[in-house]
Amino acid sequence: MRAQKPDNSGMNFNRVLIPVGCIALTVAAWRAYQWPGVALVASGLVMWLLLHFTRMLTVLKRAADRPVGSVASAVMLNAKLRKGVNLMHVIAMTQSLGVLQSEKDTQPEVFRWTDAGDSHVTCTFVGGKLTEWVLFRPEPASDPSPETVK
Repeated sequence: MRAQKPDNSGMNFNRVLIPVGCIALTVAAWRAYQWPGVALVASGLVMWLLLHFTRMLTVLKRAADRPVGSVASAVMLNAKLRKGVNLMHVIAMTQSLGVLQSEKDTQPEVFRWTDAGDSHVTCTFVGGKLTEWVLFRPEPASDPSPETVK
């Protein structure tokens, strides 16, 4: 089976707009305040990067303390998921790394989280963004008729 390539028909503007915005902010700071303005913008950008890095480390540290692919309730996870969220957001919700179901380093990436009742949610990520997910709930075991006590 060949690996599917992500659909790049719509351009990912975040990859372009964030660097362009940083450069434009730096140029505006230079024009207004020269080097002190550039220093202020640079320190703000470094703080922004450190906040994102700290959040990522916190999410991964919490996920490291739990078994891989476990979630408290697959039904609640299913209710909270929405299209377009990134993998880090899903890991933060589940507080666990998902079990990789697809081949490593191929697109789309498929991860699964299972709860104690053997219900599981299988999520498909394309380019790191959630595109679809499926909830599976096992059929309840049929209870035999209760015995009468004599």
